[in-house]
Amino acid sequence: MSEELNPFKIAQEQLDKAAEVMKLDKHAHEILREPMQEVAVHMPVKMRDGNTKVFNGFRVLYNNARGPGKGGIRFHPQESIDTVRALSAWMTWKCSLANVPYGGAKGGIICDTKSMNDVEIEALSRGYIRAINKFIGPQIDVPAPDVYTTPQIMAWMMDEFSKIQGHNEFGVITGKPLEVWGSEGRGDATATGGMYVLREAAKMQKIDLKNAKIAVQGFGNAGTFAFTLAKEMFGSKVVAISDSNGGVYNPKGLDFEKLREAKEKKGSVQDAKDVEKISNEELLELDVDVLIPAAIENQVTKRNADKINAKILLELANGPVTPDADDILMERGVLDMPDFLVNSGGVTVSYFEWVQNIAGYYWEAQEVYAKLDKIITKSFNDVIATRKAYADKKMKIAPRTAAYIIAVDRVAKAMKARGWY
Repeated sequence: MSEELNPFKIAQEQLDKAAEVMKLDKHAHEILREPMQEVAVHMPVKMRDGNTKVFNGFRVLYNNARGPGKGGIRFHPQESIDTVRALSAWMTWKCSLANVPYGGAKGGIICDTKSMNDVEIEALSRGYIRAINKFIGPQIDVPAPDVYTTPQIMAWMMDEFSKIQGHNEFGVITGKPLEVWGSEGRGDATATGGMYVLREAAKMQKIDLKNAKIAVQGFGNAGTFAFTLAKEMFGSKVVAISDSNGGVYNPKGLDFEKLREAKEKKGSVQDAKDVEKISNEELLELDVDVLIPAAIENQVTKRNADKINAKILLELANGPVTPDADDILMERGVLDMPDFLVNSGGVTVSYFEWVQNIAGYYWEAQEVYAKLDKIITKSFNDVIATRKAYADKKMKIAPRTAAYIIAVDRVAKAMKARGWY
């Protein structure tokens, strides 16, 4: 991994940029540049061929000044400690910006679930919880699903933790199935929150979303829900979408069912009919109103930022835009809405799930969405107001820097109140 694309170095650089602008206390800055706690674990799993394989995993608690750690668990063959560190930092800022009472954390296991069956995945999931059980809990650190983990995996993990505790502990994990007290609205929460941000950003940019052309990078949970919700909520036309094999384009708009069928039966959206095949790189540079990176990190960099033609860039993925691309996008007039604002719907509804688990009282979906809309919209307005306040001081800052200033200030003040510096 190159130094310039190392996700944790990027997270630190983003913090440093905000710290300089906001004149952050040097002691708070020093604390916030590093995680508070890192745990490395090794889980033996008996595989279906009879051999035992040892899997390596991590859990990082970045900061808990404002509450228990919160963050997903990734199962990925290229997982690394630096990726987990970065994601735990971004979770800290995401929870702070949404103003929910959590700190930031993240976990990951180096594995390829595509080559494993459900029995092996369950054994690995339970083994991970046995390995980290002393470091998690409803008031300590609350995991959730992320890349290649599912509600079913969360149910297995919650069950394993409950067995260790000797009683049900539903609030230890969020993103669970409804049958074991997950929350209504959690499945599409990340994309739904992103759509609320898009709605507000489009108003500000005077873009009519009903006539807007949208490109989505990624065909996972966030990307597919972004596709369907953009059409359902606004009547927008999604003209391009991609998966790991590449993308497809149709200026008249894409048919989601045809794409889903091609993905399920043949393995890629590129196998759908009535589409033009394009690369993931070409998708990013399309002439569209809205570009939604909903896949992986480091997609928009200094190498291609000057080729982005969208009016709004909506970061539904974690870390899709590098720091050196921020200034280029801003100078070109692209409104880049940062990841830890755009995709905070997932953690916000996870917070709702945790609250419901603790109270033993559960909400209907419409109540969940209404509460989510209120929180996301306020976060958006906070970012825009902060950006304007600095503009009034003759300082031009990107939306990401404005979001960092809000989030970092809240964490720093919590640390100060607690006597940490």
